[in-house]
Amino acid sequence: MLKKIIFIILFFSIFNIQNFKYTFSSEFRQNNFNQAKKFAIKISKKFPKSFYCGCTIDWNAKKGIPDLKSCNYKIRKNRIRANRIEWDHIVPAWEFGHNKKCWKKGGRKKCSSNSIFKKMESDLHNLQPAIGEINGDRSNFSFYEWKKNHKKNFYGSCHVLIDFKNKKIEPPNSKKGIISRTYLYMSYRYKIKIPKKQMILFKKWNSKYPVNKWECQRDNLIYKIQGNHNQYVHNKCIKIPK
Repeated sequence: MLKKIIFIILFFSIFNIQNFKYTFSSEFRQNNFNQAKKFAIKISKKFPKSFYCGCTIDWNAKKGIPDLKSCNYKIRKNRIRANRIEWDHIVPAWEFGHNKKCWKKGGRKKCSSNSIFKKMESDLHNLQPAIGEINGDRSNFSFYEWKKNHKKNFYGSCHVLIDFKNKKIEPPNSKKGIISRTYLYMSYRYKIKIPKKQMILFKKWNSKYPVNKWECQRDNLIYKIQGNHNQYVHNKCIKIPK
């Protein structure tokens, strides 16, 4: 009888600990993009830098304002979007949505009721705070790597190279590893088909550009909210000496 009582006490103690541990994550429903952005802001405040350019971000409630001078950013064309932070899907919504029936009937809006699409759209591992102009210019362009740095840099010290004609973008070297691990994660988790040449490039970037401290911290923060790691990040972070 005593053993049974002890077992019951231990069971509920562990249950309560687990509930406490995931209280924060239980607030998050991975099918609501607007809600995902609120949690993404909480994460970004731990490291308030824009993704591609590294500009300092001033967060005022839901509004993020990049300090363009902090990263010597040059506005290409769109001053309004250049002065605000937007949430860039590293793997664009088009890439994981365009083959769906709902997308073919009316694009992203028509997929707003598709549960699988909403889960992918709201995945925090795939969301990064970017200067709005960069987010707009990037659109759904494929990531690429030119052998020579011959494409024009439109954004001052922010080394994002875009070929608008061929719809390709080369990110700064400092972001290539993060981008590759995001693509590998999204492809594995949601069975997204990535073109063979792209996968070869991402595997190359994943190997060449190792995880950094913030990438590991961000992965852990997302785990506490969303309940899952990006295994391509996490598996490397646990091998890094603390």
